[in-house]
Amino acid sequence: MHDSILVHRLCGLCLRCAPGGEKQGRHTLTGDISRHHISSVLLQEELEVWVYLPPGYSPSDPWRYPTLYLHDGQNVFDVETSAFGVEWGVDETAERLIQEGKIESLIVVAVANTPQRIALYTPFADPLEGGGGGSLYLDFLTEELKPWIDANYLTSPRAQETAVAGSSLGGLSALYLGWTRPDVFGMIAALSPSLWWSERGLITRIAQDQGSTLPWRIYLDMGLEESFADHDEDGVPDLIDDLRALRAVLLSKGYGLNHNLFYREVPGAAHDERSWAGRVADVLSALFPARLRMT
Repeated sequence: MHDSILVHRLCGLCLRCAPGGEKQGRHTLTGDISRHHISSVLLQEELEVWVYLPPGYSPSDPWRYPTLYLHDGQNVFDVETSAFGVEWGVDETAERLIQEGKIESLIVVAVANTPQRIALYTPFADPLEGGGGGSLYLDFLTEELKPWIDANYLTSPRAQETAVAGSSLGGLSALYLGWTRPDVFGMIAALSPSLWWSERGLITRIAQDQGSTLPWRIYLDMGLEESFADHDEDGVPDLIDDLRALRAVLLSKGYGLNHNLFYREVPGAAHDERSWAGRVADVLSALFPARLRMT
């Protein structure tokens, strides 16, 4: 990557809570979290990026940390920046699970969305909704953002220790990114993915893909109260039909349930931040289970 591709600066305000996660104003950040402003040449705009570092992280550590990239980053850590006044609480959940020894110590990179969200999070154009700029967003992540993160933090270079995750269109994007570049993003978490997009085009693509390299681990879920639309009148909401269709495709490609494919239909869960926040522990436990670290 040429030095001119990415211009960055650390925001003058490093948003960190006091010990124990005490709030400062309305901020609800817990742990070591820094905010960066990243200017992208490819996207022609500036993006906010928050980076969470696990307890005990030190730049002099002799090992590298697994890393999770999250879409809609303003909703991930802080109620002050969240779009609907509800955050996912990834920082609090990660701190708790790491300290309890239930997951690996990991770095979390939360990338805020932009006014181009629909375009950038969709792999194909939809006849009614437009979009289809997912390949450009993939280029931004792999050519601009990730190289900068890797240069400034102790991130693991292994795809099997690098995940991408999101919800709704962000979940659709995570599936597209991980399926397209499993050599970069070897793990995927798609919460309530918008599989209906472009006439279920991503399911079709995954089904037809004959590639030999597949994502190493995938987490999929959908709330049972997100939508009750049932256009084929089979007694199952269309969103669940779509998710089950993708599950069947992945099983046909050799994935095993609760081995490298984690699947949930969540009772009582709606299509909102609060419901997704309730599944963060499941996502982290599925993708980053604790194991013996080899230095």
